[in-house]
Amino acid sequence: MILEHAILPVIPGREADFESAFAEAAPIIAGMPGFLDLRLSRSIETPNEYLLLVQWQSVEAHEVGFRGSPEYGRWRELLHGFYEPFPVVEHFAEVLAARV
Repeated sequence: MILEHAILPVIPGREADFESAFAEAAPIIAGMPGFLDLRLSRSIETPNEYLLLVQWQSVEAHEVGFRGSPEYGRWRELLHGFYEPFPVVEHFAEVLAARV
């Protein structure tokens, strides 16, 4: 399992529109092969920043499968106009987990 991490800096004042567009875009990514889970959280301290965490079976499922798919065009159309600057996306492999 791979965890995709991105801080999404949304243009101030466009947060509600972004959240609405993201709700429309979420089923696109959720339908991709290799997709496992998605969480979008809003910063308390910086309300125009969001944390996107997506679990994938592999980096390739994200980088090649999703980003190389025709569906990615619709994702980009819905969301990429909200970011300033454009977010950096990184992938992480779990080292340790603790649960309650």
